[in-house]
Amino acid sequence: MSIEIKVPQMGESVVEATVGEWLKQEGDSISLGDVLVELETDKVDVEVGAESSGVLGKIAVQSGDDVQVGDVLGYIEPNGSAASDKEEPSAEKAPVEADEADEKAAKKEEKETAEKITPVAQRMAKEEGVDVTKVKGSGPGGKVTKNDVAKLLESGKPVSSEAKPAETKPRQPDKQPAPSGDRDSREERVRMSRRRRTIAARLVEAQQTAAMLTTFNEIDMSAVMDLRKRRQEAFVERHGVKVGFTSFFVKAVIGALKAFPRLNAEIDGDEMVLKHYYDIGIAVGAEEGLVVPVLRDADRMSFAQIEQQTKEFAQKSRDGSLTLEDLRGGTFTITNGGVFGSMLSTPILNPPQVGILGLHNIVERPVAIDGEMAIRPIMYVALSYDHRIVDGREAVQFLVRVKELIEDPENLLLEG
Repeated sequence: MSIEIKVPQMGESVVEATVGEWLKQEGDSISLGDVLVELETDKVDVEVGAESSGVLGKIAVQSGDDVQVGDVLGYIEPNGSAASDKEEPSAEKAPVEADEADEKAAKKEEKETAEKITPVAQRMAKEEGVDVTKVKGSGPGGKVTKNDVAKLLESGKPVSSEAKPAETKPRQPDKQPAPSGDRDSREERVRMSRRRRTIAARLVEAQQTAAMLTTFNEIDMSAVMDLRKRRQEAFVERHGVKVGFTSFFVKAVIGALKAFPRLNAEIDGDEMVLKHYYDIGIAVGAEEGLVVPVLRDADRMSFAQIEQQTKEFAQKSRDGSLTLEDLRGGTFTITNGGVFGSMLSTPILNPPQVGILGLHNIVERPVAIDGEMAIRPIMYVALSYDHRIVDGREAVQFLVRVKELIEDPENLLLEG
């Protein structure tokens, strides 16, 4: 009897997904736990594994199709025969025990290798003809990520895999448009991923439903930079991670939110939901679009815990292992365009939140201090807020409070 492959439960509020790539094809032999297909949700990608060994039968939905929880993706034939077996002419079927042993050993090795590499990295290695056994993994448990494969390719070291040289494909960026006057022939249509479509919809929703305004200020980063310089070595030795700017701004934001609680709220009909906990979202740029993993109860976290968690989020984003729990909820968001060189921007709200703080690059600028000119490292900051429940006065004072706490970081200890 065929076993249905169904769309699994994917977490809170996630009921729909888009079928990504099928990693197995009809007729392929599969083992219990093999990843069969990837599903794209608006938050993370979900791998669907085989619940039984056998052969992949009919595939019911194709890449790009939208599905919901419980929908049937395909079927497993528990007692089926592999496609490769069916293709052999009956006259030539002369099973040899040695060949079968070699085949089993090869399948075992392939399965073990697959468990140590992310699906995206596996596809990339296959397309580039890379022998994954030559790639050193930097992901959790030594798992090979896409970045690991890319670094090996950039190094110029021998990476060829003799297993499937015929399947090596030219890299997409090397494609050149046809030298033609017909512009249609020089255009490429690429289907947006579900995450990109959801990001687009939510950004439009934020602008259409919220009375969004942005206020700006500048912060002298001298005190924080001096503190980091003096304490960095001891901090790394004690905690195994560098102290960056993120932890300072998380703490400063929490101090300001305590003083101006409406920025830590959301609107529900005719009511304001004031939240007396501080789940701070940290925006991270991922390949498929911006994601916002959340620091839970960040007010109870130490500087070291914030830095460690943020570093872990960045690694998960790179290797595609962020979970739905990592991204769920959030009461306020911090986004840092400065890491990409941004001088100033107006961040867009992350609904249903009513506040988001945008950080930017640090540039040495001339400033007047006590009537004299001085050169100081200055960062421009921007606070976007929902004017429906946050007044301009509150927003300005909130940003001023963040400025005060960063410019005198000792106060962060008092703010908790």
